Amino acid sequence: MSMNRKISGLLCLVFFTNTILAQNGNKYNRYEFSVEQAVAYAKKNNVQVKNALLNIQSQIQTNREITAAALPAIGGSIGTNHFPNVAVQTLPNFISPATYQVLIDEGVKDGNGNPIKMPGDFGYVQAQFGTKYTASAGVSLQQLLFDGQVFVGLQARRTSLEFQTNAAAVTEESIKTNLYKIYYQLVVSKTVIELLDANIARLQKLDSDTRALFKNGFAERIDIDKISVQLTNLNTEKIKTLNSIEVGYMGLKTLMGMPVQDTLILTDKLDQYNIKPEQTEVEEFQYTDRKDFLYLSSAKKLNEYNVKRYQLSYLPTLAFGASYSKMAQRNQFNFFNKGDWFSSSSLGLNMSIPIFSGFAKEARVKKAKIELQTTENQLENLKLSIDNAVEQAKLNYKTAIATMEFQKKNMELAEKVYAQTKKKYEIGTGSNTEINAADVDLKTAQTNYTNAMYAAIIARIDFLSATGKL
Repeated sequence: MSMNRKISGLLCLVFFTNTILAQNGNKYNRYEFSVEQAVAYAKKNNVQVKNALLNIQSQIQTNREITAAALPAIGGSIGTNHFPNVAVQTLPNFISPATYQVLIDEGVKDGNGNPIKMPGDFGYVQAQFGTKYTASAGVSLQQLLFDGQVFVGLQARRTSLEFQTNAAAVTEESIKTNLYKIYYQLVVSKTVIELLDANIARLQKLDSDTRALFKNGFAERIDIDKISVQLTNLNTEKIKTLNSIEVGYMGLKTLMGMPVQDTLILTDKLDQYNIKPEQTEVEEFQYTDRKDFLYLSSAKKLNEYNVKRYQLSYLPTLAFGASYSKMAQRNQFNFFNKGDWFSSSSLGLNMSIPIFSGFAKEARVKKAKIELQTTENQLENLKLSIDNAVEQAKLNYKTAIATMEFQKKNMELAEKVYAQTKKKYEIGTGSNTEINAADVDLKTAQTNYTNAMYAAIIARIDFLSATGKL
């Protein structure tokens, strides 16, 4: 696969997974970044990273909300009512029987001189109860004494925060891995341009020498034409490569969250990356070095809390309540004047006992246990994947280093062959076909070396990512 195709393939991922940030007017900045500085910039400006950090802040507020469920809830109320027509109540006539009883006891006679007798039915009376205006003010307190689900929620606060923190770490690591690859891809591209410039300069010198030989009758016109075609092809390739590099810089800026109009200069060199075979011999690997393992482990803990939460929903809940209020009644709205305000207060305990919920609680517990088992399976599978990724990355890294060293020696040999062939051609003992073949071999060797060098860098990044050391 050519370098240009690798550049295009990797940049497609960047453009489809990141959103270009709003541009900063006409204020352009200039940055000179090492790869670590580029990573630090991305952690502050990449949208995905910023949103992951906001999720942590959101979880902090959620934890505060959970804590609030275990704290006292105090509320106040104040209100007034106006009754233009006080409601009339119909009641049994309880007044007349008492009056008749008094008359009977006193021996009072009626108009005919007969003793008064108690009628059999006194009927009903209508009366208004209450006043036209009422006002009240009070305060209440509610305190949850025991609720198993709230208790588990309080226990899970730290794990919930760890979950979001680990999620942010996974996002940061993904951004960092892609950024490393694109950064050093662009660093390698500098070498590609340098090789193209060297080849162009070499062919320009060969073109000049061939034209001199042509004038003296030692070369043919077709030899000059062949070199001109090669120069045109090299200049075209350089233009395409420069365009791919420019696109690469825009992709890197997008990944970093940098406006594309800003100037970005990469300061790292390939020799600074220090690619060595012994780097594959790391200390004993720990799964906890991997951010995705920590993320899934915290998810498992949350699922354990979820099971516990639903199991405790079978227990009763207990709450304490208290209230204190003042009430006044008036036929005129003069509550701020002198008058009686009557006090009312209460203290109470309330226990809610779950008896039967149609097996809903049992279903929730079983579902939570299934989700926990699923997460445990995923965690075990992740261990297997990590083991495979580490060993595969180690093998690929060793192979890439060996290939790079081989291609470097091969390029140096091709340079020597070309130099010797050119000398033979200049003194007339070599043919144009030989020097063209040597030129093709040299460019092929140079391309193979740059591809191998980039592959070694990517292999090292993959190895460090697999071991959680990036």
